[in-house]
This record gives sequence, C-alpha cells and structure tokens, in this order.
Amino acid sequence: QVRLAESGGGLVQAGGSLRLSCAGSSLGRYTMAWFRRDAGKEREYVTSISWNGGSTFYTESVKGRFTISRDNTKNLLYLQMNSLKPEDTAVYYCAASPASWGSRPVPAHEFVHWGQGTQVTVSS
Repeated sequence: QVRLAESGGGLVQAGGSLRLSCAGSSLGRYTMAWFRRDAGKEREYVTSISWNGGSTFYTESVKGRFTISRDNTKNLLYLQMNSLKPEDTAVYYCAASPASWGSRPVPAHEFVHWGQGTQVTVSS
C-alpha cells in the first residue's frame, strides 16, 4: 500500500497557474496519474505518466496547458497547470497504478492507490 499526499491547490484567477505536487513512498515503482472531480460530476482522468517519465497521456481539454512530470529520486509527482480556466475547478487527486504502460495509457480502473485530494478553484 502506497500512501499519497497532494499539495499545492488553491484559488487562482482565470489565466493563472498552479503547480500541484504529490508525495509518496517508492513512487518510481508505479505509473502515476492525476484525476479530478468537480461537485456533481464524474471523476475525470486528466493525465498520466509512465514510471520513467517516457510516456504521458493528457485528456483533450488540458493538452497544451497542463504538464505532468515526476522526480523518482524525490518520490514526487507534479502537475503544472497553466492558462487555468473556471472549468478546471475541481478536487485534484493523484493516483498510482502497478500496471505498466503498454501501447496505450494505463486505464483509469487500474489506478488503485489514491491521495486525499487538493482543491483547485479558478475564478472568472
């Protein structure tokens, strides 16, 4: 069981930036991802990254604005969010999967370890 802890959320104006971090033990063993959930909506698979950072996936709505990265030496996962929009408002969760990245991104249901989430609010 890996314990994950997100940080870096907050309130930002539209067009602004935030960087989220996720800390956990032995993150280098896992494919990592960020999900988000806004009130009344389903959880959304935002982005993921292979264990060595060589492969990434982004949902269409964040391409060109968000960047996922990791530092396995520090057991940290990051999400750099630029050009934020009000529709990016949500609780953001980091997640870990023991599944390996194949020819396609690891599917959402393979992520089995979750953090407690951090709130991101983008004002218009």
